[in-house]
Amino acid sequence: MLNIFARASVSRVTDPIGAWLLRRGLTPNTVTVLGTVCSVAASLWFIPRGQLFTGAAVVTAFLLFDLIDGAMARAQGGGTAYGAVLDASCDRIADGALFAAIAWWCFGADEHGLAAATLVSLVGALVTSYVKARAEASGLSADGGVAERADRFVVALIGVGLHGLGVPYVLPVALYLLAALVVITVAQRLLAVRRSAKELAT
Repeated sequence: MLNIFARASVSRVTDPIGAWLLRRGLTPNTVTVLGTVCSVAASLWFIPRGQLFTGAAVVTAFLLFDLIDGAMARAQGGGTAYGAVLDASCDRIADGALFAAIAWWCFGADEHGLAAATLVSLVGALVTSYVKARAEASGLSADGGVAERADRFVVALIGVGLHGLGVPYVLPVALYLLAALVVITVAQRLLAVRRSAKELAT
């Protein structure tokens, strides 16, 4: 959802940065891998240790690399097929690391309900991406949904960060809400695939 409404505004900021990095000799693939490695390291270092606000802030900063590599690809006239696969693969790694780190902290804090909600979000996020990839490989469409990748990160990181600052109730609300939204998104994408298959058959 955020991808639709925020893309134009974000591009006005990231496109000049992407062009500048290209002139410095960096490639989109390098930025993709660097951002993923740093995001995974920050997730697994800070969040399980209970440094929730710091972890949320640092992970957010490194996730911006995911926007910049796309800007770099546009600046050089478009990305490559390998770059698209690398970017999608690194996205899944970063997703897994963040939600695994949150679940790790939840288990350590004896918050088993929150841990379960986080694991539902983790599995749902992977299934959401898989449905789209498998549908596109079959010539079908599976776009949209109430909780795409940007939405998931916003909800999760705001919840984690504010909980780290001592704001009450925000983390349970964020994680339970996110679990519900992710399940809805999986259903929405499967329905989108079904509609696309019917349209293709007619």
